[in-house]
Amino acid sequence: MIANEPWTLAGDAPVATIARQGFVHLAPAQLCALSGVDIDALEALRPSWDRLLPDGYLKDGGRYRCRRHSCFVHEPASGRLTQAPHRAHWQPLDYNALHGGIERMFEPVEPAVAAAPAWHKLLAALGRLFADVAPAERWFIEAHQFRIDTTDGVGRPTPEGAHRDGVDFVAVVLVARHHLRGGETRVFQADGPQGIRFVMREPWSAVLLDDLRMIHEATPIQPDGDAAHRDTLVLTYRRNGFQSPDSDLAGSPSRG
Repeated sequence: MIANEPWTLAGDAPVATIARQGFVHLAPAQLCALSGVDIDALEALRPSWDRLLPDGYLKDGGRYRCRRHSCFVHEPASGRLTQAPHRAHWQPLDYNALHGGIERMFEPVEPAVAAAPAWHKLLAALGRLFADVAPAERWFIEAHQFRIDTTDGVGRPTPEGAHRDGVDFVAVVLVARHHLRGGETRVFQADGPQGIRFVMREPWSAVLLDDLRMIHEATPIQPDGDAAHRDTLVLTYRRNGFQSPDSDLAGSPSRG
């Protein structure tokens, strides 16, 4: 990364943009073109966010987050994507000081969603793109459906604050933004002074991040009408297996 080089939010040439600045912002049309999925097929997935279940692990006592979680394995060369047996989500404390160090077992993504062609095309397309940035034989993908609402007056998309996820790449896809204020996306260099702030407003826009180089967060949300909520799909791609407490691969990934 070149110090102080201006960053862009344009989604053109995403592989080159990630390589240069560590992240790229894609408009909905660009995400659709990348994945070969039309917007109607993505919209068909959206009702499943209405059926997410409360997150019972929030250590701040909040009731503002619902989620589902499933894992997949992707082979970029063949395009094969398979769903892994359901497992707990785990992160080291180094990456999540608030909720790290504990195994969190969430309800899986609904079978109809996980089997949908649009879902498979999206996950596989992102895997191919990330492999073009940093070659990998296999990606271990964790898929998180999130809804952050304002049940407690304020909802916190990233209660752990600015963070890395301990993976190779992260995709944050905005699914819905309804009657709210806040929710600003912030992206920073992990080892430098540069940062950028912007608000994701369009459903099916996305931010793709090189997790080894970037730190990210989203600011709290407040209601600006009834039933305020922010829905996202967060996908993490890791080459060295799923993070787990009993694996020596649980630490930071590296690239040769």
